Amino acid sequence: MKYAVIYADPPWQYRVWSKKGLGRSAERHYQTQSLDYLKRLDIPAISQDDCALLMWATFPCLEQALALGQTWGFTYKTVAFTWVKKNIKSDTLFVGMGHYTRANAEIVLLFTKGKPLKRVNRDVQQVLISKRGRHSEKPDEIRKRIVRLFGKVKRIELFARESSQLDFKGWDVFGYEASKSIDLPVKIL
Repeated sequence: MKYAVIYADPPWQYRVWSKKGLGRSAERHYQTQSLDYLKRLDIPAISQDDCALLMWATFPCLEQALALGQTWGFTYKTVAFTWVKKNIKSDTLFVGMGHYTRANAEIVLLFTKGKPLKRVNRDVQQVLISKRGRHSEKPDEIRKRIVRLFGKVKRIELFARESSQLDFKGWDVFGYEASKSIDLPVKIL
């Protein structure tokens, strides 16, 4: 199966400065992967000639995200979405961790391959301000905006973690923790 839209939330490995930091990192919640491993995933094998890649990136991993998109055969175009996180139980902005400033936003980078996909709707907004969920859980609204932007095309979500994400109709998924996951080829070096 080849897809026109690939939506990815890579399980980035973070460099931490102490054991205390490791206990608060993503590895506490799920299996992370090295950039070298992520680059070996054969994403070109599942992407149509004309394809959009929408990839979540945190600011500490921005350089890695740009390199990964390029390795997968895509050209960076813009930031498609910026998610500003609010607290779960209040209407205030979430205050996360960070080495310099306290993080409370994540971005979705837009890459393309081949000819740009047709935009079905031209009123899809970039900024989403919404409550955060569990660690690494992304808002369903982003998937909805992707569908509104590109319409009914073959879509896949990479690195899905839970079966509840499978309930989003029209999406195939790949993820080590997701039931009904497709298999992704890995290049042997």
